[in-house]
Amino acid sequence: MPLPPSLAQLALPAIAAPMFLGSGPDLVIATCKAGLVGTFPALNCRTGEALDAWLEIIAARLDPAAGDAPFGINLVVRRSNARFEADLARVVRHRVPLVITSLGADRGVVEAVHGYGGLVFHDVVNARHAERAAAAGVNGIIAVAAGAGGHGGTLSPFALLAEVKRFFGGTIVLGGALSSGADIAAARVMGADLAYLGTRFLATAESIAPDGYKRMLLGARAADIVHTPNISGVPANFLVPSLRAAGLDPLALPPHEVLRSQPGTRAWADLWSAGQGVGSIDDLPPVAELCARLIRDYRQAMDRAARDTFAS
Repeated sequence: MPLPPSLAQLALPAIAAPMFLGSGPDLVIATCKAGLVGTFPALNCRTGEALDAWLEIIAARLDPAAGDAPFGINLVVRRSNARFEADLARVVRHRVPLVITSLGADRGVVEAVHGYGGLVFHDVVNARHAERAAAAGVNGIIAVAAGAGGHGGTLSPFALLAEVKRFFGGTIVLGGALSSGADIAAARVMGADLAYLGTRFLATAESIAPDGYKRMLLGARAADIVHTPNISGVPANFLVPSLRAAGLDPLALPPHEVLRSQPGTRAWADLWSAGQGVGSIDDLPPVAELCARLIRDYRQAMDRAARDTFAS
């Protein structure tokens, strides 16, 4: 699909996904300056005033005229998010270029962001949620397939992408265990407009994740990921070593209602998330270095795809 003009000149067709307790201003700015879209969750700021400060810092340090990519923010559209309305008002006041909504497609958000010329993408794990997002008028749908960190789905990327493409004519972003430039190329060849990478950016120098979390990522493999609703209340992927460190048996987790009342078992803060692509991560580079590597490897992969032909 044709990309919106603000995203048509990216150095790499990719978004660094908003990572709860992982994405901060430095990561966002470095990503955008490298020519990729950098994003962060609004709830990484403990207060609305802190969110204002982050948005001011990011906007002041990015220069679209110099080729810096636009940035985005993630809003949780859920009744349990008491800050939703106030955070949306701040997003509108700061005219954030891209808003990524989660856990609820809201036409009111779309209208508010479109009112100042911004874009709204919505993340989904199945076609039914994608249909609701399309009906709400979003510009893009983020298809979060099996293996994604955080609230990942269980569908194959081939199945999910194909179903969304049948009825949605806007921008389609594919996420789920993507970690390399070759993965981004594969997403493009499959028909996605943009790729969505989270865990790979969590393991960077600018990530605000704790050092212990980053070291755990370096030692983890796909087999160290468990998909469960018991920890956050919504199905998500978590690192088995972090569960065991908290004294939990990953094969016999208590229900969410019980787990959330136990000390040392807070989702994201104590029990850490990652995607199945974690097995390909073996370093903690600065974001600029990682992005340069992704761009180089993406171009090489696309060149190989263009050269390789098969006799009929």
